[in-house]
Amino acid sequence: QVRLVESGGGLVQAGGSLRLSCATSGRPFSGYAVGWFRQAPGKEREFVATISGSGLITYYVDSVKGRFTISRDNAKNTVYLQMNNLKPEDTAKYYCAAGSTVARVSRDYDYWGQGTQVTVSS
Repeated sequence: QVRLVESGGGLVQAGGSLRLSCATSGRPFSGYAVGWFRQAPGKEREFVATISGSGLITYYVDSVKGRFTISRDNAKNTVYLQMNNLKPEDTAKYYCAAGSTVARVSRDYDYWGQGTQVTVSS
């Protein structure tokens, strides 16, 4: 079993930055790909970024490329999502998820955190 806990969300003005963290306990973290997804009220959950267990492979949704960076520190069992130049449309609850392969779809992830709210004011 893998337990994921997100942190780092909050309220920020447009153009600001936040760093989300996804910490885990349990099995060795390096064996899992980790993805970030987000869900705004009334909308479907959306893929944001993912990173392989080694950290060598990353993918992003087009809308965050050049602004968000996903990284991981397996020694600390933590994955990060650095979010710069935030926009009001980035407002959502952000979830991290762990799975066996790098994927852009939520059904490919086995473990999910409870989420952390990000609100960007204009």
